[in-house]
Amino acid sequence: MRRSEFLRAVDAEFGGRGSSLVSDLVLTQLSGRTADEALDAGVPPRDIWLALCAETDVPLERRHGAGRLEPRKKVND
Repeated sequence: MRRSEFLRAVDAEFGGRGSSLVSDLVLTQLSGRTADEALDAGVPPRDIWLALCAETDVPLERRHGAGRLEPRKKVND
């Protein structure tokens, strides 16, 4: 997951309150950092997304692959 995909996933899942969650919500799985702090510290966006989902009780079925513009294409053998 790239940073841009992370931000799209946050917007899609949380709408208008997403930016507040990213800047204000302390994520216990990320050593008590906010998502913004974790991004600045170089934590992979996918790890931040999963920690944010866990902290806010996002259902498992909405966590995987979020933020992608298109699904990955299968490579034919």
